[in-house]
Amino acid sequence: MEIVAVVIIAFWVMLPAYIPNNVAVLAGGGRPIDGGRMLGGSRLLGDGKTWRGTAAGTAAGAALALLLNQLAPTVSETLSVSLPIFPALVVLALPFGAMLGDIGASFLKRRTGRQRGAPFPGIDQLDFVVGSLALAFIVKPSWFLETFTLPVLAVVIVLTVILHISTNVFAYVIGVKNEPW
Repeated sequence: MEIVAVVIIAFWVMLPAYIPNNVAVLAGGGRPIDGGRMLGGSRLLGDGKTWRGTAAGTAAGAALALLLNQLAPTVSETLSVSLPIFPALVVLALPFGAMLGDIGASFLKRRTGRQRGAPFPGIDQLDFVVGSLALAFIVKPSWFLETFTLPVLAVVIVLTVILHISTNVFAYVIGVKNEPW
């Protein structure tokens, strides 16, 4: 498979996992998931992880996956690339897994003494990818193994790091984020 096709497939299959955290930031607020609970002298997760943000992010990613399923035949034909359809369980697994990955990273940040918004290189860029891919594999291993070939996985990692850094810097420059990471 040529590199352009691999990049297109990697971007396509990760879109439902790429947008949930952005939507969670915009729609967040409300009651924190950890309810203010502490562990080892620091918050379990912190105020940045809320039920509303998690629900909104998951719903947005799932809605996007459903839209992509509708667009797949036309986009596949236009681009001459066979784009996968998201099975029902994967429609939810990719965005919810992305949210779980981000929540897990927040837990790790608190356990390592990092405050909300503090950088955590590597974890900050790939937490949601690990969560989304792990949950997609758990709910539909056959689809996962067919879709996420080694070349696609490699592009997902590189593409994610590039997109994460560039979108965060952009959000910081326009004043949407307090820090550029």
